[in-house]
Amino acid sequence: MIVVAGEALVDLVIDTGGAVVAKLGGGPYNVARTIGRLGGSVTFLGAISNDRFGRQLFTQLVADGVSAQAIARTDRPTTLAAAELNDHGAATYQFYLDGTSAPSLDVVPAAVAAPAAVHVGTLGLVLEPMASTLIGYLQTLLPDTLVMVDPNCRAGVIADRDAYLRRVSQAYERTDVVKVSNDDAEYLAPGVDPLDYARSLVQRGVSLILVTWGADGTWVVTADHEELVPTLPVVVADTIGAGDSFGGGFLAWWLDAGLGRTQLSDPALAARATTAAQEVAGITCQRAGADPPRRSELSHDWASSTAR
Repeated sequence: MIVVAGEALVDLVIDTGGAVVAKLGGGPYNVARTIGRLGGSVTFLGAISNDRFGRQLFTQLVADGVSAQAIARTDRPTTLAAAELNDHGAATYQFYLDGTSAPSLDVVPAAVAAPAAVHVGTLGLVLEPMASTLIGYLQTLLPDTLVMVDPNCRAGVIADRDAYLRRVSQAYERTDVVKVSNDDAEYLAPGVDPLDYARSLVQRGVSLILVTWGADGTWVVTADHEELVPTLPVVVADTIGAGDSFGGGFLAWWLDAGLGRTQLSDPALAARATTAAQEVAGITCQRAGADPPRRSELSHDWASSTAR
C-alpha cells in the first residue's frame, strides 16, 4: 500500500478570458488519484469536508480506486485555491484556507501504520495542525517504508518561511526520494543552483533527487550519478497537476516493479522510472485541470518496462 498524505481542495481555474471552472485538486489528492488510476494500491490520508465540494472530492477518489480508510471527514468548508492561467497554460495560485477542511487533519489512523511507501508534500508541509501531524507520522514509519517528499512550494501560503524550511528539513530526515522543481529549489535555497541543492540533499542521506526542469526534462541525481532524462514534446492545455502526476507515476512504476528503498541509488532504474513518470505527466499536461491518465492510456513500453 502507498499512503499519500496532505490536502484535498478545489481549484477555481481562471482562464485568460476570465472564465472560472471548479476542478478537484490539491497536490497530494492528485498524486493519490494518479496512483489509483495506474492500478496501484493507494490510500489518501487527509481531511475532506462534508459539504458539496467535499462530497465530490471523496466520490472521485473512490472512483479512481483510492482507499478512503484514512480520510477524516469534517464539517469545515472545503479549502479553495484560485488557479489563474497565463497564455502558456501555467498557473499561479491564491488560497482560501482559514477555517477550512484541509488544514484540520490532526490524527493518523492505525490503518496506515505500516505502508510500503508514503508520499507527502505541498500544503501538507505548510498548514497546521496537518503539517505537524504528518511530520510526526513520518517519524513513526518502519525502516523499510519508502518515503517520497515533494515540497511543491506555494510561497503565497507560507507565512513563516523559516518555520517552513525547518519543517521541510525535518521531513528530509526520513526521506528517500525528493521530487523538486527548479522553481522549488530556488525558493528553498535562493541563489543556489538547483543541481547543487540536489547534491546537498544527497550529502544529507537522501538516496534520489528528481529535479524537474519543465520542458527540458528531469535531472536524476544520486550519490554517484547525474543524468538529464529528456521529455517528449506535448501540446500543453495547462500544467495543473503535472508535477503531482509525475510523482504518482514514479511511485506507481517503482512499486509495480517490485522495487524498494535499497534500489533507489541505481541510476538505470531511476531513469526508467523517471521516463515512465514523464509520460504520465505529459498526458496530464494535455488536459485541462488535474486529469491524470489511466494505465490503459499509456504506451505499451510503460506497461511492460518494470524491472521484473
